[in-house]
Amino acid sequence: MLQRPSSALRHFLAGEAGGAVLLILAAALAMVLANLPAAGHFYHDLVHAQVGPTLSSKLGPMTVHLWINDGLMAIFFLVVGLEIKREFLDGGLSTWDRRRLPVLAAAAGMIFPAIVYLLVTASRPDLANGWAIPAATDIAFAIGVLALLGDRAPASLKLFLTAVAIVDDMGAVAIIALFYTQGLDLAALGGAAAVLALLYGLNRAGVKALLPYMIGFGLLWYLTLLSGVHATVAGVLAALTIPIRCTPGAPDAEDSPLHRLEHAVHPWSAYAIIPLFGFVNAGLALNAEMFGLLFAPLSLGVALGLFVGKQLGIFGAIWAAVRLDIAERPSGASWTQIYGMALLCGIGFTMSLFIGALAFPGQALLVEEAKGGILMGSVLSALAGFAVLRWAAPARKRDKAVRRAA
Repeated sequence: MLQRPSSALRHFLAGEAGGAVLLILAAALAMVLANLPAAGHFYHDLVHAQVGPTLSSKLGPMTVHLWINDGLMAIFFLVVGLEIKREFLDGGLSTWDRRRLPVLAAAAGMIFPAIVYLLVTASRPDLANGWAIPAATDIAFAIGVLALLGDRAPASLKLFLTAVAIVDDMGAVAIIALFYTQGLDLAALGGAAAVLALLYGLNRAGVKALLPYMIGFGLLWYLTLLSGVHATVAGVLAALTIPIRCTPGAPDAEDSPLHRLEHAVHPWSAYAIIPLFGFVNAGLALNAEMFGLLFAPLSLGVALGLFVGKQLGIFGAIWAAVRLDIAERPSGASWTQIYGMALLCGIGFTMSLFIGALAFPGQALLVEEAKGGILMGSVLSALAGFAVLRWAAPARKRDKAVRRAA
């Protein structure tokens, strides 16, 4: 009997929370440097130091911040795209029965935070472009918190959270491509489409070597950067062209191009790229002015969108789907545990910071306000979710207690 090789993400789910720990440490270091009188200017100068040529007249000279946000993050999105393809063809989202509940939960978990944000910021029409900031879940942080809980969080809950986060990532990529794209260069966009078609042709021709795909990925990234579409979208698009040996009775093999690329790139993404992203984006100067802005409409809208909107959307969608017999709740998980998981989905650190920078380009003060809201909402969601799951009785223990009482 063929055994299905575990993906890089499944290894992570099995208990490897090191990437999340590094991200927390990197974000904490950024906060410390940004708030030390002697280091604040050093941090700002380092993040915005010019490195290399001007690749796009729209972006201007490349800086450390741009190389990480527009360059290295494309590799992160490549890993996201690889996992999306794997899960849809050979994983927890491979059938409609498996997809139904995560898709409903993820969709509601993006819509409700946006509604909460727009309601809170209704008096400021100039802030409407930030509606998507609280819509995405940070899978690294959320799974990291679950890992701290050990067997108090059933495996089915971890896998369900992963499925929701993957669908959530798909939604975030679509939002970035559709709503945060300005000034399209049609020639560059046509060139990107031609490269993507070439990559698809390599797939159809049965090319298994990774080098041609990686060269194509590099070209696709550059042309996407020039086109006006955010360059990180190239990572997901390129990932979808990587071959996966997935036929009935013969699941993805360890020597498949997708499996090899995923395992080669994932450690760099989890242990280098994401911590670097956290370091250059999380530095928030907590001076008196900023503390006042934490209660401004933008910060409150983001914080409440993450903490209130996420839990309402995700838990409400799961509860409604189960009650209406549209889907079954994750096996072995109590309703309290599912609620705790819904709270954890309000941790929006990485993707929220990313979208926040896109929502208000060139408006440093608004980006800083968004950071404050992201930190507030994410910390509240992490602490509340951990507390609920820490004290929640597993479904099987609760059922035994009910039987004894009867």
